[in-house]
Order: sequence, then structure tokens, then C-alpha cells
Amino acid sequence: MSKTITLRLDDKVYRRFRGLAQHDNRPLSNFIETAALRFVEEHEFVDEFEMTEIEGNSALNRSIKAGLNDAKAKRGSFV
Repeated sequence: MSKTITLRLDDKVYRRFRGLAQHDNRPLSNFIETAALRFVEEHEFVDEFEMTEIEGNSALNRSIKAGLNDAKAKRGSFV
């Protein structure tokens, strides 16, 4: 179920968002929701360059696998 929120925007920011939403021919609320979701998705996951670096780090991968095995065996404590 959708929720209604109140958002206070500076006039300059409001005009900018409204103009961008009109340019895309969609409601302002949809524009803001989409922009917020894109921001979260971009910052929640690693990009391809970071993933390449992670995959290439053998010590890190061994540590992650050891931690996963410990978790499956219910060894250690989680914080």
C-alpha cells in the first residue's frame, strides 16, 4: 500500500524538479520517487569496477568464504 509523505523543498529546487518531471511527462511525485530509488540503487551496490577489484582480491575472498562457512556452522557471534 502506498504512503503519503510531506516533503519541504526550496522554491528553486521545486521548480527544477517540476520542470524535469514535466519534460518527462510524468507527475512530480513519480519523478522524485524514481530519482530517490536510483540514488539508493547506485549507492547500495558496487559498480563493475569495484566488483572486479573485489573478485581479484584473493585474501578478501578467502576471508568472506571462511566467514560464510562459520555462519553456516553457527560458529562465532554476529554483531
